[in-house]
Order: sequence, then structure tokens, then C-alpha cells
Amino acid sequence: MRPPSNRRGPSAPPKSGPRYNEFIQSATVRVIDDQGENLGVLRTEDAIRQAAEAGLDLVEVSPNAQPPVAKFLDVGKFKYEAQKKANAARKSQKTQDVKEIKMRPNIDDHDYMVKMKKVHQFIENGDKVKVTLRFRGREMSHQQLGMELLQRVQDDTKEDAKVEAFPKLEGRQMLMVLAPK
Repeated sequence: MRPPSNRRGPSAPPKSGPRYNEFIQSATVRVIDDQGENLGVLRTEDAIRQAAEAGLDLVEVSPNAQPPVAKFLDVGKFKYEAQKKANAARKSQKTQDVKEIKMRPNIDDHDYMVKMKKVHQFIENGDKVKVTLRFRGREMSHQQLGMELLQRVQDDTKEDAKVEAFPKLEGRQMLMVLAPK
């Protein structure tokens, strides 16, 4: 077992993570030993000495408690375990992507069904879907057809999606954003 960190001489205070040994600022701490038993409230210097006798460091685990709670731990191992836990939490997190489906106002029924199948697939995967309706040439004078098509998309997805951004015209395209419920 390595010697506790207070025997290596003073080092820089920890930039991140818990305070330990001589960096604990409180005069008294509630101490929990390496077996998990509560030793009660002790002076910080006494607790550091007891931790050194056990070959461990005194690590502040709950600094906001009154008095702060400190445990006998190996600081390096404690930081490593905390970093592993944070990495696992970050890995299991699902980021929400925005997928885009492009259509035209006079889309055929079969093409529409293929696009809607993809929209449902994206929403089931937990992604947002941006439906873009592109107008060309004279289609700009028939914007009500585009609104009717986006209304149809909205009606077809109302069971598993909610409209996050209602249809709006931006230049020559009409946009609508759907998000999973």
C-alpha cells in the first residue's frame, strides 16, 4: 500500500475533486473510517493522523454538511472511481439529433407514405424531425397546399410526436419541427 499523501510533503491544493488531508479547511469533521463506521466528530488534525496510521488519506466527501463529513480513503482510487462513474453516465446519455425530411407540395401518395415511415422511425429512436417543404417557381403562389400537407403530417404523427415549431415560411421553404412525446 502506498503511503498517504500527507507524508509526501505539501503539494498544490486540488483544482477539482474533493479536498483531502491538509486541504480540508474545517476545524472539525465527522469521520467515517475505512470499514464505514462513524467515529464521530473529531478535530481535523486528529482525523488526518488516524487516517495516516491506517495508511489512507482523509477525504472530504460531504463538504456542505455541518460539520463536513470525511472518510478514510485512498485519494487516487477515489478520484479514479468518480471519473469512471462520470464517464459511464456520459456514455449512457442519449443525445437528441435533428433529422430532416424534405418534401414538395405536390408529393405523390406513395412517396408521402415512404417519407412518413422514415419520420415515425426517427421519432421512435428519440430524434427530432425537421420537415422541410420546398417551393419552386409558381408553387410559391399556392402556399395553402404546403400548409395543408404539413397539417396532414401533423395529424399522421399526433400519437407519438408533438409539434415543437409550428409551420412557418422562410424564403422559398416552409419548416416544421416535430419532437417525440
